[in-house]
Amino acid sequence: MNCQSSEELQQLVDQAKSYTKKGKVADYIPALQLADADKLSVAVYYPDGTCASAGDIHENFTLQSISKVLVLALVLMDRGEADVFSRVGKEPTGDPFNSIAKLETNKPSKPLNPMINAGALAVTHRIVGGTVHERLERLLAFVRQLADNDDIYYNEEIARSEYETADLNRSLCFFLRQHNVIDEDIEQLIDLYTKQCAIEMNCRDLARIGCVLALDGRDPKTNEQLLPARVARICKTFMVTCGMYNASGAFAIKVGIPAKSGVAGGIMGALPHQFGIGVCGPALDEKGNSIAGMKLLEMMSEKYGLSMF
Repeated sequence: MNCQSSEELQQLVDQAKSYTKKGKVADYIPALQLADADKLSVAVYYPDGTCASAGDIHENFTLQSISKVLVLALVLMDRGEADVFSRVGKEPTGDPFNSIAKLETNKPSKPLNPMINAGALAVTHRIVGGTVHERLERLLAFVRQLADNDDIYYNEEIARSEYETADLNRSLCFFLRQHNVIDEDIEQLIDLYTKQCAIEMNCRDLARIGCVLALDGRDPKTNEQLLPARVARICKTFMVTCGMYNASGAFAIKVGIPAKSGVAGGIMGALPHQFGIGVCGPALDEKGNSIAGMKLLEMMSEKYGLSMF
């Protein structure tokens, strides 16, 4: 369904851009405050390798929570479902992404899903490797393969800024270690996790990764199976149920595609068997999602009938 020309997308971006005024950039991570709140861009990557786009699609941004999907895929491939889901559950929380509340009331005390911070930390803990450097390089190699871009790296300034302000995530880690969900040095895990969140790419890269997921793990260029179809389906299911923080239900109704957001303003979408979408708009709503990016996807879904439901 190659109905989206770059010209049509630009018109939608121009309409959605007014919503940036209603949001604000993430301010709890100092380095993210520097983002331009007025920016909005989108890329749509098709299985034949073509890409329609609008806005500043070649500007890099950090993945933040979008990285949770990619780490989940990698660890599922390495460790298997039994290992992963012995440490994290499969249910939405209804709470903010950084909440500790459900850890205290849930029995056993494991995170409810891999898309909240506590669950993501538990999954990052299982990346294979002996050192932070080895584990990060393993993740970067996987992400580069999915994006077909060997230049992808992490933003050192943002990683440092996140590391220095990660006390809430440290608290989650101590709780997880107390309950035997993780068993490594907390600072080592926070070091790895903040670098994972600071992995940088542009909208086209993100749309291509979304396309791999949309194709059940198949590379759109080479046809190679980059990840098992079941792993891709698990990731897309979590994107539907938990991917847009605690706005996931409303997003499923309004837009109706598997998607994952991050607090740098990125949104990765994967419409099964059709295409991948990469969006970036740094101005966020109160739940941590790109306010103009959400509106843009809603307009695209309405115009092109994208909902899978």
